Amino acid sequence: MSSPDVAGMLDQSKELDRLRKDQEEILIEINKLHKKLQSTPEVVEKPGDNSLSRLKMLYIQAKELSESEVAVSTQLLVQLDALIPSGPPGQQRRRMGGFIILIAILGWKGNEQKKKRLKADPDVPRLSPSLRNHLEHLASLKGEQVAARVTQEDADKDEWFIVKVIHFDRETREFEVLDEEPGDDEEPAGQRKYKLPMSHIIPFPKRNDPSTAQDFPPGKHVLAVYPGTTALYKATVVNTRKRKTDDYVLEFDDDEEDGSLPQRHVPFHKVVTLPEGHRQ
Repeated sequence: MSSPDVAGMLDQSKELDRLRKDQEEILIEINKLHKKLQSTPEVVEKPGDNSLSRLKMLYIQAKELSESEVAVSTQLLVQLDALIPSGPPGQQRRRMGGFIILIAILGWKGNEQKKKRLKADPDVPRLSPSLRNHLEHLASLKGEQVAARVTQEDADKDEWFIVKVIHFDRETREFEVLDEEPGDDEEPAGQRKYKLPMSHIIPFPKRNDPSTAQDFPPGKHVLAVYPGTTALYKATVVNTRKRKTDDYVLEFDDDEEDGSLPQRHVPFHKVVTLPEGHRQ
């Protein structure tokens, strides 16, 4: 076995070590996020939260690193096959001693990494009861109207519309929704479908169950459906409701008439919490 051959195999083994260390770091981040979701599952309900998007990204990175590890391991096997000598059995045993030691070292390192992964992996597939219930609740929204942010993260402003939930995928944590009344510049068919992450969806309070509606005090900023449209805009609560079934009296931003903001009545089931970092 020549020196360049040995050097090449050692380079490949170093690359394996690097890939495994990177995988360890990714697994640590994945487990941190899982613990966060298990302890505070309600965080995914907060508009603008990217926990699930980050988790998905980490899984993609872990998959890519794993595939790279397989590719490097395959290259090592090819090198080993090319270097396995032919000749009398005794000569083969003597010359293959170095290979066996190298393989043993690589195999030991791999087993150590697998043990560490096995310790981390039990937390990965589990869902806390509260998070499981939350996902079931989101799946139960099928056929209902919700508030949806249809613009991307890097958009100049956030656009929210009333849409109907077609399907919620528990695996990808994505909603498939239908905008039944898009604007004039939208598709000619009159309806448009979107696939949106959980963070882009806000369920409305139940029209027939006022107890599901949140009480917003005067001066509170909210997101509400502008009367006569299916679009939601930032507004400020003007008066306290006397009954839970009463409409909210709101002043919408950028809704000036004759230099003042008109007060508009909006049903309680069309008013939701203003998402953090909302851009209008």
